[in-house]
Amino acid sequence: MYTVSQIMERYRVAENTVLRWLHTGQLAGVNVGREPGKQKKRWRITAEALVAFETARTQCPPPPRAPRRRKQSTPDTIEFFQT
Repeated sequence: MYTVSQIMERYRVAENTVLRWLHTGQLAGVNVGREPGKQKKRWRITAEALVAFETARTQCPPPPRAPRRRKQSTPDTIEFFQT
């Protein structure tokens, strides 16, 4: 079993990234906290879940990024600099 901090070190990502993977279901984990909702969740990830996560991430390419949109200028705006 792996902890969130071990996953963070393994993939060199922030804690929020690992927690987002857990909450969205991309990474399967088990909450081992005492009472749900009363205590900060403590997650454990099995080796099988980690293998499934890595397999899923390597088989499909990441979605393409949307191109950055340039801010539209209004007709009464005078542009001093052109990019």
